[in-house]
Amino acid sequence: MQLLDGKYVSEKLKGEIAEEAANILARTGRQPHLVAVLVGHDGGSETYVASKMKNCEKVGFKSTLVRYEDTVSEEELLAKVAELNADEDIDGIIVQLPLPKHIDPEKVTERIDHRKDVDGFHPVNLGRMQRNLPSFIPATPYGITLMLKEYGIETAGKHCVVVGRSNIVGSPMSILMARNTTPGNCTVTICHSRTPDIKKFTLDADILIVAIGKKNFITADMVKDGVVVVDVGMNRETSTVTKSGYKLFGDVDFEGVSQKASWITPVPGGVGLMTIIGLLKNTLASANKEVYQ
Repeated sequence: MQLLDGKYVSEKLKGEIAEEAANILARTGRQPHLVAVLVGHDGGSETYVASKMKNCEKVGFKSTLVRYEDTVSEEELLAKVAELNADEDIDGIIVQLPLPKHIDPEKVTERIDHRKDVDGFHPVNLGRMQRNLPSFIPATPYGITLMLKEYGIETAGKHCVVVGRSNIVGSPMSILMARNTTPGNCTVTICHSRTPDIKKFTLDADILIVAIGKKNFITADMVKDGVVVVDVGMNRETSTVTKSGYKLFGDVDFEGVSQKASWITPVPGGVGLMTIIGLLKNTLASANKEVYQ
């Protein structure tokens, strides 16, 4: 078993991103600029956004955090998105999910200018991705493909099983792994909570990508020897033994499955760090006008 080490890959790629950001600054006199909008005080969201802002600083990006209480109206939030869309100094906009129940996340996502949609959730970007056209790719799937590429994981002709069908991870991941790209060219099966006998499919996987949101859902008896396992799960539980007061668990039982896997991502230290890289790469591409002129 070898680790797909998100910490190693993310640090390496952050170095490359920082170089490119410095080139942009020297060439244009401006830094790539990412704006994050945070509504309310959800613990996970606070942590994720703080990490995004910190990493922007590390690679030489300008970052701005726009905060609202969870009482903000949908109308006011949409007005702010329109304002950010119109600001030519801004390259990327993210609105951190989840949002309060009185705000429609789909409406907010669609209101973001697709040319600044560095989370890659806008229907225009998802549609262009499906057609293998230049687009901003959802950050977590993008980060996973960058990791697979860095470690030279062979994907062509392999059977990739994706467990989970969310619009954020599972569905776009299945599209990326099937596309005629590298990584890609897999035969893809997508499973979810309504799939009967998931084990039948996971046992046949050469590459298993798990994003179902259930602690230790995949166990050793559900995988074959030599499988490549990517664990997207980030399940938080309170803990009295950690400084943060909580502990993270993946969707894969690492202790058991790692005995059979050829490669596996740890949690933490795996996909979460690569999600940030996907976001930074998209912002860099926006600043360089690589996707949309």
